[in-house]
Amino acid sequence: MKVYAIDGVIPVVDPTAYVHPSAVLIGDVVVGPGAYVGPNASLRGDFGRLFIGRDANVQDCCVMHGFPGSDTVIEENGHIGHGAILHGCIVRTNGMVGMNAVVMDNAVVGESAIVAAQSFVKSGLEIPPRMLAGGVPAKIMRELTELEMAWKLEGTAVYHDLVRRCLGTLREVEPLTAVEADRKRLQLPELKTLQETRKQRG
Repeated sequence: MKVYAIDGVIPVVDPTAYVHPSAVLIGDVVVGPGAYVGPNASLRGDFGRLFIGRDANVQDCCVMHGFPGSDTVIEENGHIGHGAILHGCIVRTNGMVGMNAVVMDNAVVGESAIVAAQSFVKSGLEIPPRMLAGGVPAKIMRELTELEMAWKLEGTAVYHDLVRRCLGTLREVEPLTAVEADRKRLQLPELKTLQETRKQRG
C-alpha cells in the first residue's frame, strides 16, 4: 500500500485488516480490525478523519474524503461497492453503498440501510435504518425485506473471507504466457445476485 503522513499525522492499519498495495492512504486514516480496502482505493485524510470500522469493506476504486474538520465514517460491517465516493458522511453498522454511488457531506446511511448503485445522496440526507434509498438525487424508497438484508449479509461475509484469503495467499507474480491445460478454478461458495436470490427463495 502507499501510505503517506501529512502534518505529522500517520495512517493506522490494524494488523488483521487487508489493504491492497495499490490503495493510497494519506494522513488521518484509521482502518479497523478485519477491514478490507481494495485496489486503487483513495483514502485522503488530508482534511478530515477517515474511519473504517471492524469488518467493513471499501472496494476497488472507491474514494473517501471530507471537508476540514469533518469525519467520514464507515461503521462495523459497512459495505462500500466498487467506485463509490464517500465525502464527509456516515455509513452506520451493516449499511451498504452500491457501486458508483455518491454520498455527500453530513448524510447518514442508517444501520442496515442500502443505497442503490449509481445513486446520489445529497448533503444532509438521513436514510433511516433498514431502508432502501436510490436515484439522482436519492430518495427513500421503501423498507428492505428480510431476504434483501440476508443477501447483504452474505455479500459482506464474502469480503470477510477475502481479507483472510488476501492476507494468506495474495502475492505479486509475473503472468503466464499461455493458459494451462488443467487450469485451476477458484473454489468458493456460490453467491447469487439479488434477483437470482429472490427467484430461488421466493
